[in-house]
Amino acid sequence: MTPDKPKPTPVDHLRFHRAHAHLAPTFGNDTFALKAEAFARFFGTPTFLGAQTAIVILWVVLNVTGITHFDVYPFILLNLAFSLQSAYAAPLILLAQTRQAARDKAQSDADAQHREALAVANTERQAQAEQTSKQLLALLEQNTHLTEMTQKLTEHIETLTCEMHEHFVRKT
Repeated sequence: MTPDKPKPTPVDHLRFHRAHAHLAPTFGNDTFALKAEAFARFFGTPTFLGAQTAIVILWVVLNVTGITHFDVYPFILLNLAFSLQSAYAAPLILLAQTRQAARDKAQSDADAQHREALAVANTERQAQAEQTSKQLLALLEQNTHLTEMTQKLTEHIETLTCEMHEHFVRKT
């Protein structure tokens, strides 16, 4: 029966990223912040562009054909709506880009720390391997020396045994 081997402790692969976890949500964790981030992300989607295009076409068609007259040509109210949209969209998008750049930098820093830790560990392993190789080489040399001594002693014992044998055989 073999004794139970101790279980290795699990490695936290994200340990270098934990210090930057506060940068994960772009605008914070409250409901408004999450909705604002979702809104900022929605600006660049094909759905948003398609919906905006459809609204503009409907707006222009309704006012040009005379179905309604809430914003006649040159569509000043539509222009005001675009300006308002831009006034809110631009800061949200810039804020999202700035925070994303901060998250990217934090991610890059954490990756650099991880690579440095790996390099240090690798250097330590290489030094340990070199030390082990030197020890093995010394042991191998000792083994070779002991083997040579054993061979010499064996030859000497054989010579002595032969001499003793000859000496006793001659006497009898």
